Amino acid sequence: MKLAVSSNGDNLDAKLDPRFGRCAFFLVINPNDMSFEAFNNESAAQGGGAGIQAAQFLASQGVDAVITGNCGPNAVQTLAAAGVELFAGQAGIVKEVVERFKKGNLSPTSAATVGSHFGMCAGAGSGRGGGMGRGKGGGRGQGGGMGMSGSQGGSIQSKNIEMEDLNQQASRLNEKMKEVISRISRLENSEKQ
Repeated sequence: MKLAVSSNGDNLDAKLDPRFGRCAFFLVINPNDMSFEAFNNESAAQGGGAGIQAAQFLASQGVDAVITGNCGPNAVQTLAAAGVELFAGQAGIVKEVVERFKKGNLSPTSAATVGSHFGMCAGAGSGRGGGMGRGKGGGRGQGGGMGMSGSQGGSIQSKNIEMEDLNQQASRLNEKMKEVISRISRLENSEKQ
């Protein structure tokens, strides 16, 4: 079996990178002996489609499962089409996450955990100035974007998009919580028998 983990470093002691398509590295690991190969994520710098390209790359490496933090809908669909199982919503040190996987403590998912293009603006502002000038030097632009929100203060449309994404995330987390509680209950019941 080959397992891929999104990572912020090129070794098993690195932290899991919460971004799938824009992570720094992919570690392709044999969970049986913990041997691995580190790959720079060449798709991280792409303007768009990073998740799809990352998923296609991992499928070409013969990966059977992926462990990551967040994964968008296009990447989820590409992984599913390639028959690659997804374990999203994870965090921690890579080798510890792999140990949880080996013990069967991770649940696969078939749903995206974030909206499309989620990682594109992380930390990078895309604000637009609000100056009064007409190209004659009189403008007082005050750019100051806040990541995904588009611009500081944001338009109603960008707030609505962000609100929709957050509501979808909350819904997915709620479903995941139900799965976890159900699994805990099954384990407790099996211990009593």
